Amino acid sequence: MDEKILVTRSSMPSYEEYIEAIKPLWDTHWLTNMGVYHHELEEKLKVYLDVPELSLMVNGHMALEMTIQAFGFPEGSEVITTPFTFISTTHAIVRNGLKPVFCDVKEEDGTIDEAKIEDLISERTVAILPVHVYGNICNVEAIEHIANKYNLRVIYDAAHAFSVAYKGKGIGNYGDASIFSFHATKVFNTIEGGAVAFREPRIYDKLYNLKNFGIRGEEIVSEVGANAKMNEFCAIMGLLNLKRTDYAIRERKKRYDFYIQCLKDVEGLRFLRQKGDATNNYAYFPVLIGEGYGKSRDELFDLLRENGIYARKYFYPLTSDQACFKNKFKNVDLKVARKLADEVMVLPLYEELKMESIERICGIINSNR
Repeated sequence: MDEKILVTRSSMPSYEEYIEAIKPLWDTHWLTNMGVYHHELEEKLKVYLDVPELSLMVNGHMALEMTIQAFGFPEGSEVITTPFTFISTTHAIVRNGLKPVFCDVKEEDGTIDEAKIEDLISERTVAILPVHVYGNICNVEAIEHIANKYNLRVIYDAAHAFSVAYKGKGIGNYGDASIFSFHATKVFNTIEGGAVAFREPRIYDKLYNLKNFGIRGEEIVSEVGANAKMNEFCAIMGLLNLKRTDYAIRERKKRYDFYIQCLKDVEGLRFLRQKGDATNNYAYFPVLIGEGYGKSRDELFDLLRENGIYARKYFYPLTSDQACFKNKFKNVDLKVARKLADEVMVLPLYEELKMESIERICGIINSNR
């Protein structure tokens, strides 16, 4: 059997470059607690992402959990969100003592169906938490209109949308806040890491307190906080990877386009639609395996794995159907989301993926219909 092909592979600088970059840490011994590299990365990310304010976090999940907490919603309040996402999105809501209200998604791109949001709003609703799934941008204008009409906060889970711009603005400019993930599997990584982009400067101090135990001086703890700081080793990895992110995206695009060329005529297989006026970071290559293909998604998934190709069922099952949440929250019709969850499969995509490997993957898909 040929070598295993995983769904993703971490983008990294050269070993020598990273070792050289971390050498000063042995002089300063300043390894964490908002050191010089932490501050440098924060400032450079504000520029790269084209956002007014940004706070680094230890990972994307804590970025979301801390952001929800920063807005101080009353316990038991409801947050309208999508079930077609990574489990972290729902965990962050529940761990803040809030109740997720799941909204169905749109079949063409997998993002929250803005036409179904208003019917889910109650007197307990405090926020909308949509997800730019696979980097596909939500209908931010419609969501903003609804939020303004009902005086709701909007927090975007933009974990998949690093570097994406919409109508010439960084995607982190939309809503009250947007969170990004810098996990090792993402287009841009800091090994582990995340960030919150936001407009209101006062949110920075709130997030600082939350991620640093509420400590504001040697003898001052101003409020109850947690430990969600990014360390200097991760910040340095981020600074080096940021230099090569544009290159990584260009290389991913070449492979993304090659997949499209190889699979565009496969009956029963379709792609999610990209939103107009939005850039693409080519973070994922999801395909939907419908009835016309001849095999189910699961059958094709197993066949690929037998051939050493490790695709993923992102996102199956829905977060609302996971054992920890099943039947615990408001019963909402999620027909489209469940259809997508049953059909979607994310194929391997990363900057160093060989074109020959893509040919092999597509050959299996084409020859086993």
